[in-house]
Amino acid sequence: MMNSQTTSMISGAAVHMQNLEPIRFDAPDAAPRMEVVADWTKGLPIFKGRRMMLRELVKADATSLLSMLRTEEVAKFISPPPTTPEGFEKFIGWAIREREAGNQMTFGIVPEGYDQAVGLVQVRAIAPRFSVAEWGFAVGSPFWGSGLFLASARTAVDFAFQHTDVNRLEARAVVQNGRGNGALRKLGAVQEGILRGSLLKEGKYLDQIMWSIVAKDWYQAKAVWEAPVIN
Repeated sequence: MMNSQTTSMISGAAVHMQNLEPIRFDAPDAAPRMEVVADWTKGLPIFKGRRMMLRELVKADATSLLSMLRTEEVAKFISPPPTTPEGFEKFIGWAIREREAGNQMTFGIVPEGYDQAVGLVQVRAIAPRFSVAEWGFAVGSPFWGSGLFLASARTAVDFAFQHTDVNRLEARAVVQNGRGNGALRKLGAVQEGILRGSLLKEGKYLDQIMWSIVAKDWYQAKAVWEAPVIN
């Protein structure tokens, strides 16, 4: 639903996914435990959680991303996405090259029962040595409110904190994007201020809210999520 830079699904998708449960760090099947994580610039890991998978984008995702992210309700608050499958294929190729260069990582969000991604989460370095990064997300509207985004974003953000030198993650969301801003708040991001006229959309400049998560706060929150529940 937001990204300062920067799909064919059945009509019953929203019903199919309405009870999707978000990943919890204390759930044993939330994501594979990796004793050794290979250099992510050589390929992103695959995370398989309850009812969803997070993986690197592949060329076959182009058509589904087009149908999911070009809808009016999704596109209204993000920079214009590609308008053709070929455009998305070019974007996916660019994302892979930038990952190989160590500049960014883009995960595709794949719900259970689907082969192609219906959204994405991107983390992009904006300072040397990946010390500060910007992250954004976009998910097809049939999956809004399902928990799919929160599960995916939490996993991607945690991976970035663990496997890069990032200390600060920044995110921007248009002021009117209540759903996107609410999701960032649920993830523990802190609202820092308003960036006036920072996004040009259809000839109009829109204000955006600047959000941030710093490593110290993330690990403190994660410790609470991982704490065992004592009955």
